[in-house]
Formats: sequence, C-alpha cells, structure tokens
Amino acid sequence: MPVPLSPSDLSSLVATLRAAGCVFAEDEAGLIAATAARPADIEAMAERRAAGHPLEHVLGWAEFAGLRIAVDPGVFVPRRRTEFLIERAVALAPDPAVVVDLCCGSGALGAALAAALGRVELHAADVEPAAVRCARRNIGDRGRVYEGDLFAPLPGALRGRVDVLLANVPYVPTGDVALLPAEARVHEPLVALDGGGDGLDVLRRVAAEAPRWLAPGGSLLVETSERQAEAAEQVLADGGLVARVVSCEERYATVVTGTLPVRPAAG
Repeated sequence: MPVPLSPSDLSSLVATLRAAGCVFAEDEAGLIAATAARPADIEAMAERRAAGHPLEHVLGWAEFAGLRIAVDPGVFVPRRRTEFLIERAVALAPDPAVVVDLCCGSGALGAALAAALGRVELHAADVEPAAVRCARRNIGDRGRVYEGDLFAPLPGALRGRVDVLLANVPYVPTGDVALLPAEARVHEPLVALDGGGDGLDVLRRVAAEAPRWLAPGGSLLVETSERQAEAAEQVLADGGLVARVVSCEERYATVVTGTLPVRPAAG
C-alpha cells in the first residue's frame, strides 16, 4: 500500500528532489511515495535519490515493455529505448521460439520477449553475479539464467537451435565512459557500459560465435548508437550474417539485426 502523504509532506519531498536536480520531481515523488512501505523509507529513498542514485535503484524496479522489472543496486538499468529491440525481436521470432538473452543484466529483455511471445524456451546469461541474481528473480520459471562470459555458460545443446539471440552488449567507447551521466557512470557496472576502444569489442566477440548458435534463419539483435550503426552492421556481416540496420526516431533507438542464412538442401 502507498504511504499516505499530506500535501505539505509531498511538497517538501518534491522540493528536495527538485533541489537535487531531478527534472521530473513531481513524478518521482509520486513513485517514491507509492513504493515505500513506511514513512521512514520515503526519507531514506529521497536521500539516496538526491545523492544521485538512479531512480530505478532507489525504487527497486523499472518499468520496461509493460513489466515491472526488479533492479538491484549495481545492476544495469534497462532503458526504455531498448523496447524497440524487443519489438523487432517479436516481429522476427517464430512460434514457438528458442531465445537467448546475452549480457542479460536484470533479465528485462528475456522476460519481456517471453511475455510477448508466450511459447518460449528462454536462456539468459551475464558475467556479473549481482545481475544474475536479479535476472533469476525477473525471469523466474519462464527460463534459466547462467553466470559466465557470453556463450561460455550456455548448454552445448543450444548450438544451432537459437531462433532469437538478444545481445544488449556494452557499446560505449572507453574514452566516452567518463562523459556518461553520473547515474550510469557511478552506479552501474563498468562491464555493462564499456565496449572497448570503438565500443564494438564485445559485439565482435558475439558476432564471431553467433553463427554456431543460431538456427538457420535465426537472428542476432543488438542495440547500438546511430554513429556506430554502419560499423556494427559490418561486424555482423563479417561474422557471416545478413545484416540490417533499423532505427526509431521517436525512441532515439538503433537496432542492428544479423540473420543466419538458410542454406539450400543438398541434392
């Protein structure tokens, strides 16, 4: 149940958040009041938010693709723009579908795609123990979550069977990490942000292995920045995939898709 606040207490909470630089102070105050279990929690949550913690870490959840996703401190916060990647995946997925969510973080992508498709064999993996714990809560009995680097912890039986491979890999160039907002730079794991010199190091590793895991006609979907899109498309093509770039101006989102060609039957 939301903690009831008097008009004066609500105004004070809004003023605290606004003074800390929260642009949407009124909305955030309402979310904090609706999430807190006790009046004392409101003060503690407001202090954390005013200190620069991401709102989602303060609340303990993020809204993503119509779901409430648990997000623990130190776990990458799913971005609303990434809902475009889910929409593209839904359009490409067969029914039923074998889905893998690499660099899964909170497990938001896998959980959202499973909810949208219904009949899914879902596997997810992340190298961060905190992310794995969080993803297991969000995915629950809809799939399995593994701890390890990229494809390494996945069952070998998945090779050649994956219809949709979601890989929300880090793509911020190392030199640009220092330019990120403090909410991300300070409170989210560096491994979820830093993509190497040009931001595409992890994508290259994924693209190199993806053809061995994808089913014929299966697709790898990754998010990238607009300025990296052409280079990312080439990375997927170099891996033997048929690559395509799709953008959504409304969400300021760019998705690169790489599909494994279906080879003609012999004879």
